[in-house]
Order: sequence, then structure tokens, then C-alpha cells
Amino acid sequence: MRCIRLDCAWMGDREAVHDYLAQALGFPSWYGRNLDALYDLLTGWMEPTRLELKHLPALTAYPYGEKVLETLQDAAANTPGLEIIVV
Repeated sequence: MRCIRLDCAWMGDREAVHDYLAQALGFPSWYGRNLDALYDLLTGWMEPTRLELKHLPALTAYPYGEKVLETLQDAAANTPGLEIIVV
């Protein structure tokens, strides 16, 4: 299983979230840069992966960040081999 540590301090707004995740997770250039596209790639494109979230309060401090976290958690709940861990 691949392990990727995500520093939520780099995800300060909607654009930064998608820029950071696309780079950190190696998403393809056709990534749609929205929550539906994020969910689709997490649930159908990635190999088994553990995502370790660091500095989570920086992400959940604003409404879109909370939705990002919900999307990550929903994807993990519905995808064998995808884990979300807060460190």
C-alpha cells in the first residue's frame, strides 16, 4: 500500500486544494478540479493508498475545506484499499 502524507496547511482555498491534491496524488492532466472529480479519481483510479492528513484544522477552518474532508472520508468508506488517517 502506498502512503502519502498530505499537509492540509497548503490547502487554503478551493484552487489551492485542487492544485495541491493533483500534484501530491499524481492525478492526470484531465482531472476536473472539483469534488465530484476528486471522488471519482479516489474511488476508481488510484492504487491502494493510505492518505495521512497533517494539520487538518487548516483545511476544516472554512466551508469548502470541510466538504473536501467529507469527500475524502466518503471515498475511503466506499473504496477498499483507501484509508484516511489524521496524524
